[in-house]
Amino acid sequence: MSTVELAWFKSSYSSDQGDSCIEVAPTPTTIHIRDSKDPSRPHLGLTPAAWATFIAHAAARAD
Repeated sequence: MSTVELAWFKSSYSSDQGDSCIEVAPTPTTIHIRDSKDPSRPHLGLTPAAWATFIAHAAARAD
């Protein structure tokens, strides 16, 4: 699947001010992640389980 076919979105916490942010495009087997400032660069693909682990860790660090 090419990145053109993916439905990318940014967090609702992101602003339109050019802040550092990532975009994600989930599919049933892969969570695709890219830099919103340079979407032409290669993206990272994680399994849904790895993404869930990352999100849980990030949420725990935010407290």
